[in-house]
Amino acid sequence: MNHRPLLLALAVGAAALTLAACQKEPSPADSPAAGTATPSETADQFVARVNAEYKAMYPEMTSAQWLSSTYINDDSERVAAKANERWLTVLNGWITQAAAFDGQPMSEDSKRAIHLLKLMTSMPAPRDPAKLAELTRIASRMEGAYGAGKYCTDDADPASCRQLGDLEQVLARSRDYTLQLDAWQGWHSTTKPMRADYQRFVGLVNEGAKEMGFADAGQMWRSGYDMPPEQIGPETDRLWEQVKPMYEQLHCYARTKLDTTYGKDKAEVDGGLIAAHLLGNMWQQDWSNLWDQLEPYPGAGSLDITAALEKQYQTNLSGALAKAGGNGASAEAQFKAQREAELRTAKQMTERAQDFYVSLGMPALPKSYWDKTQFIKPLDRNVVCHASAWDMNMDGDVRTKMCIKPNEETFTTIYHELGHIYYDLAYNPLPPLFQGGANDGFHEAIGDTIVLAMTPQYLNSIGLVDKPQESREATINAQMRMALSGVSFLPFGLMIDRWRWGVFDGSITPDHYNQAWWDLKAKYQGVAPASARGEEFFDPGAKYHVPGNTPYTRYFLARILQFQFYKGLCDAAGYTGPLHQCSFYGNKEAGQKFWAMLSKGASQPWQATLKEITGGDKLDAGPMIEYFSPVNEWLKQQNQGQMCGWQVPAATAAAKPAAAAPAAH
Repeated sequence: MNHRPLLLALAVGAAALTLAACQKEPSPADSPAAGTATPSETADQFVARVNAEYKAMYPEMTSAQWLSSTYINDDSERVAAKANERWLTVLNGWITQAAAFDGQPMSEDSKRAIHLLKLMTSMPAPRDPAKLAELTRIASRMEGAYGAGKYCTDDADPASCRQLGDLEQVLARSRDYTLQLDAWQGWHSTTKPMRADYQRFVGLVNEGAKEMGFADAGQMWRSGYDMPPEQIGPETDRLWEQVKPMYEQLHCYARTKLDTTYGKDKAEVDGGLIAAHLLGNMWQQDWSNLWDQLEPYPGAGSLDITAALEKQYQTNLSGALAKAGGNGASAEAQFKAQREAELRTAKQMTERAQDFYVSLGMPALPKSYWDKTQFIKPLDRNVVCHASAWDMNMDGDVRTKMCIKPNEETFTTIYHELGHIYYDLAYNPLPPLFQGGANDGFHEAIGDTIVLAMTPQYLNSIGLVDKPQESREATINAQMRMALSGVSFLPFGLMIDRWRWGVFDGSITPDHYNQAWWDLKAKYQGVAPASARGEEFFDPGAKYHVPGNTPYTRYFLARILQFQFYKGLCDAAGYTGPLHQCSFYGNKEAGQKFWAMLSKGASQPWQATLKEITGGDKLDAGPMIEYFSPVNEWLKQQNQGQMCGWQVPAATAAAKPAAAAPAAH
C-alpha cells in the first residue's frame, strides 16, 4: 500500500518474486565459479555453491540499492545500475547452469531451490550484456525519477514546487475540490516522461523472461505460487468475488457522503464512479483520510491516535527547546531542536512497534538497526520516502527506510514494516535461496496481522489512548476505521497487476496504456478521473510499484492472508470472543506459532506453511468477512434505498476489450 513495499524498488528477494532486482554482486571476473558450472558438480553441490556465492555478494548489492534510495543523485543511480547489472549477469549465469541438472537426481530441497532461483528477480534480464546494462539503467532511472518527482506551479520559482508528500497532504486534509484536483493532476503530470522508458523496459524484461522459458514476464511472476501460473488469475478472481459485495457497500456509503460534501455533479463521474481525487489518497487505495466525512458516530469510542502522537512530539519539542535555551534560542538552535524532537518521536514510535513483537517472545532488534535506519526525511538530499524494510546481509543487518511523521497512518506502517524485519530475522538461519516469504503475499501479511491486533484495548494498554468505550457505536466506528484502509484497498490490490499482465502479454498495447489503466480502475475500484486522461499521460507511473517494478498481487493476497493468520493466532491464544476484538499482544503461545511459521521462510510450499498456522491449506476470505461483519451489516442498513454499484462507461469498455482481458489469465 502506499506504505507497504517489500524490500525495495528493484527488490531483492530470495524466494518467489519477493523483491525484484536490487541484488548486487561481483562481476563474473571477480568470481570464476559464478560463470561456469563444474563438470563434476552434482545438483546438490551446485545449489550449495550458489547459496554461498549469493550470500557473499548480497551485502554489496543491497548497499548500492540503499544508497540509491537514501541519496538520490546521478552517482548513486549509476552505482545501483552497475550493481544490478553485475547481479543480473551472475543470476543469468546460474539459471543457465541450472538447466544442466534438469531431470537429474537431487534432493527435494535442491529441486525447490533451483525453482526459486529462476524466480529470484521480478526483473528478468536478457542475456545480451548490452541489453542487460540498458535494462538496469532504465530501472534505476525510473526509480530515481519517481523519488525526485516535483510538481511546480511556476517553473521559475523553486518555492512553488511540491513533491509527492506535500501533494498527498492536500488530498488528505483539504476539502477544496479545486485544490485537491490540482494536487492530484500535478503529481500525475510528473510521470509523463516515464512512458517511453517503461515501454522499453517491458520489451527487455519480456525478452529476459522468454530466455528463461516463460511466455512473458507476467507469466514468470505468476509462477511463484506453488501452483500452475494459469490458476493465479482465477484464484484471485475467486477471492475477489468473496469480498466484492463488502467493497460495494463501502463504496456506496462513501459516494453518498461525498455527494453531500461536494455535490453529486462533482463527486461522481459517469454512472456512479467516484471522482479519483476526492478519496483522500493519490491512488484511491486507502480512504482513511476521509474519516471526517465518513465517521459513522462522531466521537463514539474516539481513538485519536494522531493527536496522541502529536502530543508526544510536542512534549519532545518542549524538552529539546528547553535544552537549546528556550524562547531565547537562536532560529538555528530552535530548528535543530525541532529536528531532534522529530527524530526522537520517530524512534519512540518504532520502539512501541518493536515492543509488540518482543511481547510475543521475539528478539529485540539489533543495535545496528537503530544506528542505520532512516527514521525521518533528511534535509540535505532527495530520498525515496516510500516506507521499506531491508535485510542488508542475511545476517542481522536489518533496517527500515521511512520518513516518519507523528500520525496514525505512519504509526501502523511501522508495525507493518517490522513484520518484514522479523520475517528476515526468523529465516536468516536458512540457506540463502530459502530466505524469503512462503510466497510474496506472506511477507506483506506478517506486519498487517499485527496491525489487526492493535485493538482499542491494546492501544489503551500501552497508554496511547484513553480507556475505550464499550458500545455498538464505538465498535462500528473502530470497524469503519479498519475498513477504510483494509476493504478499500482490495480492488486496487488486484488491478495493478491485471494491468501489467496485460502489458506484458501484449493485450494492452502502448497506445492504450492509460486508457486500459482507467478501464481497470473503473471496473474494479469504481473510480474515474474528473478530467480527461489521454495517452499523453502515463498515470500508471504515478504509483511507486510500477516504475519500481514490484509485483502487486502480493498485496491483495496479503490482505486475505492477514485475516487468516490473525484468526489462527487468536485461536492459538485461546481467544473465543468476536474476532475483531482479539489481541494476542503478550501471548507467548501465539508468538511461538508465529515465529515457527516465519522460520520456515520459503523452504516448503506455502500451502504447508499456511496449514501450520491456520489448519487449512487454501486461501480464504472467510476470516476477513467474519472480522468485518458488524460494519458490513451496518453499511447495508445505511445504504438502503441507494442505487449501489456503478457502470463502467460503455465507450471505454468497448474501445479496447483487451484491457479487461488480464482478469482471465
